[in-house]
Amino acid sequence: MSFLRLLSKTMTVVLVWGLSTSSVFAKSDTQVTAFMQAVAEAASADEDMAAYYRSVEFQPLWTGKGQEFRQRRSALFDALERSAEHGLVPAHYDISGLKAEIRSARTKRDLGLVEVKISETFLDYARDLQTGILIPSRIDDGLVRKVPYRNREAYLANFEQSDPEKFLKALAPKTPEYARLRKEKLLLERQLGRGGWGAPIRAKKLEPGDKGAAVVQLRDRLIRMGYLSRRVSTKFDAEMQKAVQEFQEAHGLTPDGVAGQSTIAELNVPVQERLKSIMVAMERERWTNMPKGERHVMVNLADFTAKIIDNGKITFETVTVVGHRDSDRRSPEFSDIMEHMVINPTWNVPRSIATKEYLPMLQSNPYAVSHLTLYDARGQVVNRGAVNFSQYSARTFPFDIKQAPSNSNALGLVKFMFPNRHNIYLHDTPAKSLFYREVRAYSHGCIRLQKPFEFAYTLLAKQSENPKGLFHSTLDTGKETQIDLIKQVPVHIMYRTAFTEAKGHMQYRRDIYGRDAKIWRALANEGVALPAVRG
Repeated sequence: MSFLRLLSKTMTVVLVWGLSTSSVFAKSDTQVTAFMQAVAEAASADEDMAAYYRSVEFQPLWTGKGQEFRQRRSALFDALERSAEHGLVPAHYDISGLKAEIRSARTKRDLGLVEVKISETFLDYARDLQTGILIPSRIDDGLVRKVPYRNREAYLANFEQSDPEKFLKALAPKTPEYARLRKEKLLLERQLGRGGWGAPIRAKKLEPGDKGAAVVQLRDRLIRMGYLSRRVSTKFDAEMQKAVQEFQEAHGLTPDGVAGQSTIAELNVPVQERLKSIMVAMERERWTNMPKGERHVMVNLADFTAKIIDNGKITFETVTVVGHRDSDRRSPEFSDIMEHMVINPTWNVPRSIATKEYLPMLQSNPYAVSHLTLYDARGQVVNRGAVNFSQYSARTFPFDIKQAPSNSNALGLVKFMFPNRHNIYLHDTPAKSLFYREVRAYSHGCIRLQKPFEFAYTLLAKQSENPKGLFHSTLDTGKETQIDLIKQVPVHIMYRTAFTEAKGHMQYRRDIYGRDAKIWRALANEGVALPAVRG
């Protein structure tokens, strides 16, 4: 139906909060047309909203007469007023301003303009809660994740057909992780209101057998954090040692039970900083508010772990080495699909490594890095002695560099491929000692696995009765071989400095790349704030 024909239709009389029908509504075609004309004009700048209102012939979603419309408005305003529970910003939605405009509406045109403003606010809130306030790529160049934005027209159409309260509650991520983060946020806010975790610990190192004021500070802090039951002992005894170990495990530290420099530094992180980490994690969870896959691989860069998850349960886990802290070596965050593994891989040295690291070495000594082979554009092996490497720059260097399959290959004996423009994948490594360090950020961006063979067995178990036998029979050939995954597996490379477990303490990790600090600053610029501390 054309808009001109719509203008000639008589619209059902509608009622707005707190106004009499005589003051706002009359049944004349002129006033009915004014409402529709106002909606059409106000929505015209927003293609999705305009499409929705055309589909319903410019009828009201919020400002109509009767209980149905009152319930929609009430549910929306209630959700907006409680949006801070999700780490959102109630002021963004100008709740009082909207209510004031509704109360002051005197004509059909006024009402049509308010109708569209409410829809705009609803769409802003729905997107904020379901897929995040921020756009990741604008914060850090390592945040290359594609956010699963929903269709905005569908938000309006689906809301129209739904129970308002249930629809709005269903917008937030439905993952157990998000629910537990939200619960922890509330707990920390309450702790902040009680004054936090008390005085910081004034010591460089505390260990079993120690006594004194610093041990009391450690005791009190562990009690407030929930690692130690209330007690009056002033000695660093076995019970306190166990509590320190639990704290260390929950913070990615070596669980030796000694409160050394790194442990005390983490113990002294104030509630406010942990609360920021929780709120950043909630925003990150909104960015990944999508089906992860019945089976998927989850890599947490900040935790230095890779997990295979089947139907919500961890079926395999290994520690990892991730990209170095240098800005050009940090591992990016994104999701993709693992398609195959390569056993006995050749290492095709990325051009960035070839020119930044190996070219200067070759210029000093053409026989440097002798374990690597150079190839020309025709694929022929280069005679290094016949090349003057000093004539080349990073831009003009014409050779490919490769390392043949071997136990000393930089990729180890197997790599797991999810082809992507970032050239990131999971792989084995001959540098096994790095896995035993507390902070494991040493690679050029790819993810090194401590247990790559076991990782392969778990993946192949879905398509082979003897996955270990299949893997090793292929490995024993010494030849580069690709094994396709019959059922491809989603891979999610995350970065979570705050995350939960089904049971046990909240988990915190260090912000090795400084990304969460950037995200918090961006959230703060949007108006996200910590709750005021009660006196």
